[in-house]
Amino acid sequence: MNRLMTRSVMAMLAAMTLSACSDDSSNDGLGSLTPEENFFGKANDVFTAEEWYPGGELGTTEDASYSAPAPAVENVAGMEEDFNTGEDFFEHLYTFEQEPRKGLGPAWVRNSCIACHPSYGHGKRQTEYRANQIGNGYLLVIYHPDNNAYIGEVTGMPQTQAMTPFKAPIDESQIRIEWKDVTAMESGLPMTFPDGGDSYSLIYPEVTIPVTAFNTNPKPSNYEVRLESTIGIYGTGLLDALDDEEIEKQWAAEAPYVELNPAMWDKEAGKFKAAAYYSAPYNDTGSHHGDHGPLKRFTYAMTRGTLQDGAGANAIWNITNVTRSDRHWLYTTTAWAKAQSEDADVISYIKEHGASETSILHPYYADGTDEGIRDRVYEVLNTPSITYKSTFEKYLLNGAPYNGQEEMSDRQYYQFMVWHRGLAVPAARNLNEADVKRGKQLFTELGCASCHRPSWKTGSDNMWVDASTKAYAASIGKDASQMLPKYPNQTIWPYTDMVQHRLFMKNDIRTGWCRTTPLWGRGLSRQLTGADDRLHDCRARTLVEAIMWHAYSKKSDAYKATERFFYLPKTDRDAVVRFLESI
Repeated sequence: MNRLMTRSVMAMLAAMTLSACSDDSSNDGLGSLTPEENFFGKANDVFTAEEWYPGGELGTTEDASYSAPAPAVENVAGMEEDFNTGEDFFEHLYTFEQEPRKGLGPAWVRNSCIACHPSYGHGKRQTEYRANQIGNGYLLVIYHPDNNAYIGEVTGMPQTQAMTPFKAPIDESQIRIEWKDVTAMESGLPMTFPDGGDSYSLIYPEVTIPVTAFNTNPKPSNYEVRLESTIGIYGTGLLDALDDEEIEKQWAAEAPYVELNPAMWDKEAGKFKAAAYYSAPYNDTGSHHGDHGPLKRFTYAMTRGTLQDGAGANAIWNITNVTRSDRHWLYTTTAWAKAQSEDADVISYIKEHGASETSILHPYYADGTDEGIRDRVYEVLNTPSITYKSTFEKYLLNGAPYNGQEEMSDRQYYQFMVWHRGLAVPAARNLNEADVKRGKQLFTELGCASCHRPSWKTGSDNMWVDASTKAYAASIGKDASQMLPKYPNQTIWPYTDMVQHRLFMKNDIRTGWCRTTPLWGRGLSRQLTGADDRLHDCRARTLVEAIMWHAYSKKSDAYKATERFFYLPKTDRDAVVRFLESI
């Protein structure tokens, strides 16, 4: 549906809504709607006209969709075709050998991207961990509780799938997820609202993985497990377009009032530490980042500094283990490689099935002896320490799980990034309605907007560009920085301060520090994905639960704002929820 037709349909629906409620002059005590107020894209006494377009002119779609191309894509001749091809890499399964999505394995987290991001949105709450369950957006977070460091025996994105005859690094049948009820708030807030007897309930996951589930040598010890779910990926190109300096100003503005992550923020100097930026090897001297790489801003832990090497760009390699020119090595660990090289069943199977040069197992066959196979398995799988492509030249065999050639070409990766950076934010809805307007006013009065900052303005979007995209651009004689969707000088409404805060929840996220999640478009989640689970591990089944988790502890950065929400009358609480569902 084109943008003009969509606007006409939305205006027609708005008129129908007006007709349906015209006899209700009170509108639940919040005032009646007038024809002038009930018009998509028009300013009113609370919302500006801009707020209907949270992604700005270049980043908003009027479709109720997480998968639509942004005008920044549609406005450039030929870019939408690349966007559609990139979308195919997101939506379909990867395989061992079949083009164009080849190279899966030898171990992997998921065999498709959309499995984790149902309808491009947030993952759904799960009661068991199964990698092939569509909608399971969970990533296992396995770490040492004494220092919060990831264990080294499995990859940071732990893998539970592997190609025959290898055993998956973690046997997912032994993973247990148990959902527990909160019986009392640590903060002392009651679990019944004071105005009318309405109550809320909170649940949280306890995850256990026994040491027997690890097919590694050595096996890990002294570890705990948490869950982190995927978030929506629409609009991330707009966050990529924010200037580092503007984000730093926001951190500096909050520093006098809340404690900021000391790993990121130098309190005495009033600026980011070097660890908050990508290091010099990643620096693009043609960007606006000066003598350092871009500021880290993506993922809950803010580990990624640019969309071109952000969660999605990185995941297309490490989730599927599909190599490319700037990721010319397998995503594996030494402990897993050692265990597989010592496994008699693995050696026997390769000996029987890997002799033929057309076999996918041939790169592991070596001279066909047990010792030769063992050494070759260890050498091929133990690739994290290998940094030079030439190391693999002797494995240039068709059908190999890793054969020294790109499994994803530079052009394919570029098309994937056109899609990734080109996803639009859905337009806001119902901003003319009285309860939505009341909800926005309360959202600000309660103090929610202190962390969920409503709007930002993007800079010139002089983006950092990865090596793979540069290589493709060079091959066709173009400027890489001009080949991806761009969002210069856009006023956007993501409702995030791009700062890490702590909520001190039961069984909290690893480290406790979590970037404020953007709220734009989340109100469409149930309609588009079939679920509305919230927070980093989908523990909140409703918006009210998500809000009340912010007050589980009095130490929470959001406790005071949430306490005020708790004491609101029900009509006002409902108005806040209605507002959040509309932006």
